[in-house]
Amino acid sequence: MEDIELKTVNPHLKGGTLSPLVLPRVNDDPANAFKRPAVIVVPGGAYLSNSDREAMPVAARFLAEGFQTFVLYYFTIAQGVAYPEELLELATAVDYVRKHAKEYHVNEDEIFVVGFSAGGHLVGDLAMEWSDLKHFGFEGDASVKAIGLGYPVINHRLGHELSHQKLLEGTDPSEFEAKAEALDLDLHVNANCPPAFLFATAEDHCVPVQNVLSYASALAKEGIPFALHIFPKGEHGISVADYEVSPRKDYPVERKGIRDWPRECADFFREFCVEPF
Repeated sequence: MEDIELKTVNPHLKGGTLSPLVLPRVNDDPANAFKRPAVIVVPGGAYLSNSDREAMPVAARFLAEGFQTFVLYYFTIAQGVAYPEELLELATAVDYVRKHAKEYHVNEDEIFVVGFSAGGHLVGDLAMEWSDLKHFGFEGDASVKAIGLGYPVINHRLGHELSHQKLLEGTDPSEFEAKAEALDLDLHVNANCPPAFLFATAEDHCVPVQNVLSYASALAKEGIPFALHIFPKGEHGISVADYEVSPRKDYPVERKGIRDWPRECADFFREFCVEPF
């Protein structure tokens, strides 16, 4: 199916592309009205770019697990945008999938989002702010059933401040700390936040594991369901942990367990789906 240019859907946006990877028919029985849940994949890239290894390879895994899938290629500082543009592009993508659920064979009440690194921060930001986007001029429905965060940027004081710097590009230096803290996700978990599947690696030196641990602790305090997987080995940006996606010589040893995370995330999402699949 064709890509969707989000600024044609929401004229207030500067860009963003939603790329479907979906089955035109969910099975061979035309009488079967089964609808698949949907997963929107949000790549990382420090709010500087969109990582290819965290885009279609991830969507393909979730397609194989029974989801209709989409990849959001959001605009970044490289295209001259800053907060809240990326957030509004993701919100528009969720609303678009919901409004076009019938043509994509999707259950409109079963939309999930998965994000990585800075893309994980973007997904977590949506989880935090989805119910209060009208002050940005957004009028759609950006609610999701649950989220998945892979080695996400959570708090600018816990490592990889660059992501917050690029997200808030152009901010007056005297205001940066306050604005960054307002987007530190672990400080603002609330009852409206959806359940979350979280994974990271203990040896990630780019976005330290303390980020995801702090977010999990905040979810626990609010009583929000979550699953947390910390793998002992694996570099940052490991994506689906396949050699073909992110090759390294030490692949067979360090990635033996990590390759299971897409299935485990899919199983977590299934807990919030009505129909078994």
